[in-house]
Amino acid sequence: MADPARARKIADRIKVIVAEYLEFRLKDERLGFVTITDARVTGDLQQASVFYTVFGSNEDRAATAEVLEANKGRIRSAVGKGIGIRLTPSIEFIADALPEGAAHLEDLVAQTRARDEELARAAANAKPAGDADPYRKPVDRSEDEGDGSDLTGAGVDADVDAR
Repeated sequence: MADPARARKIADRIKVIVAEYLEFRLKDERLGFVTITDARVTGDLQQASVFYTVFGSNEDRAATAEVLEANKGRIRSAVGKGIGIRLTPSIEFIADALPEGAAHLEDLVAQTRARDEELARAAANAKPAGDADPYRKPVDRSEDEGDGSDLTGAGVDADVDAR
């Protein structure tokens, strides 16, 4: 079992090597606009999963998947030369679901904005059900009982004397 930090470094290096290989060395017209998004290596460094996205239509994605599968051996050879470890990991290409997830989130945000606009339009003409100011306000007792400056307790003594 390799150190997780070492596995992460090797995965990052594999990501860079695969991206450079696809950009500069692989010449195939079927290869679409590919972006390598992530690479993960198992703890024993025997298998690597490379995640990619393709900009374009479903046909572009399918053609790119075919090209990657057909050139998997060449890409693995380039990875083996580039990382310089004893055993070169086998490579698996996985189409990343990141763009579909992002598109779904964008749709949800758009729906939420539309609903917020509807609620704002409905609230613009709304009137409160009760009073205009529904909060209770404290009653000013100084008007009812005098000025309220009787803090010496003289009023209490007057009540005691009256008995």
